[in-house]
Amino acid sequence: MTERVPIVENILSANDRLAQENRACIDEAGVFSINLMASPGAGKTSLIEQTLSRLKDKLRIAVVDGDIATSIDADRASAAGARASNQVNTGGECHLDAVMLHGALAQLNLRQFDLLIVENVGNLICPAEFRLGTHTSILIASVPEGDDKPYPGMYRGVGALVINKIDLLPYVPFKMDYFQRGVEALNPGVLTFPLSCRTGEGLEAWIHWLLGNVKRAACLF
Repeated sequence: MTERVPIVENILSANDRLAQENRACIDEAGVFSINLMASPGAGKTSLIEQTLSRLKDKLRIAVVDGDIATSIDADRASAAGARASNQVNTGGECHLDAVMLHGALAQLNLRQFDLLIVENVGNLICPAEFRLGTHTSILIASVPEGDDKPYPGMYRGVGALVINKIDLLPYVPFKMDYFQRGVEALNPGVLTFPLSCRTGEGLEAWIHWLLGNVKRAACLF
């Protein structure tokens, strides 16, 4: 048991070093990249589909989908208009790590893309521990999950929060102000996008934010 902490630290340290390599590769190509994290069913793939439907004629978008076994999400991304959609099967692991993304990046000519969307495995614990090298991590929460779910490890480290399924607010006991106070306590000032992938409400702000970041990434590198 005394070796547990050093071993975990060594694993995360090695992961972080490769994440830096991934980031350097992404930056060199001038691509903006995001890591989408959420619990199963919160709407990661739905948000990707809605993003693609609005941006596929404006941006060249690549999607890397992490899943324990299937290729269903990658197939959905391809059908929605992704220029490339790579599936990473984790073999039972509950998260993507920098090694897995590194392998996926090797299969892409990043200079052919403007935006890279990484869909992490549906999990609210493990993905937060493993940096991938993307520019930012986006957490998707959904109204049906409840307003008491701001898990510290996940919410503290994200660059933006999407609150999906706001069309269900009249039908479920979700107090938006209570939820947002909990989020603010963990991640003060975090950028938040309340939206509905089903109705399209709130998606314009999300799309505008993505376009601005893609433009900045292309200019910087």
